[in-house]
Amino acid sequence: MPRHTSAHKRKPSTPRRRSPPASLPPPAGSRTRRHSGPSGSSPRKKHKFRPGTRALMEIRKYQKSTGLLLRKAPFSRLVREVCQMFSREHMMWQGYALMALQEAAEAFMVRLFSDANLCAIHAKRVTLFPRDIQLARRIRGVEHM
Repeated sequence: MPRHTSAHKRKPSTPRRRSPPASLPPPAGSRTRRHSGPSGSSPRKKHKFRPGTRALMEIRKYQKSTGLLLRKAPFSRLVREVCQMFSREHMMWQGYALMALQEAAEAFMVRLFSDANLCAIHAKRVTLFPRDIQLARRIRGVEHM
C-alpha cells in the first residue's frame, strides 16, 4: 500500500501571499494625511545624551587640555582687588606675574578638588560636598593651605 496518496499531499514549501482585502472608500468629510516628501514630514528629534554622559565628556575634554581654565581678566581683577584689601596704594602687576599666580592657583584648586573627590568616593558617594573639601584641606595640614 503506498504511503502518500492524493488525500495526504504535502503543502508546497514556498508560502504564497494572500491577496489584499478590498479597501473601502474613506467616509465623506474625513481627511487623510498626504506626505509630500521631506517638507511634510515631522522634524527629527534632537539627540539627547543620558544623564551624566555629557559631564563625563566634559571631564575628558578638560583633562586632555593644558590651557588655563579661568579667564584672565576676571582673575586679574580678583588679584588687584585682594591687593587693595592689604595695601592702600595702587600696585602694578606684570603680565607674567599674573600668569604665574594663575597657574599656581589653578594647580592648587585642581589638586584640592582631586583630593576632595577621593574623600567623596571613600564615603561611597559620587557627589562632591563642601565637607569633602574641608576634610581634604584638614588632612593636608597647615603648610598646604
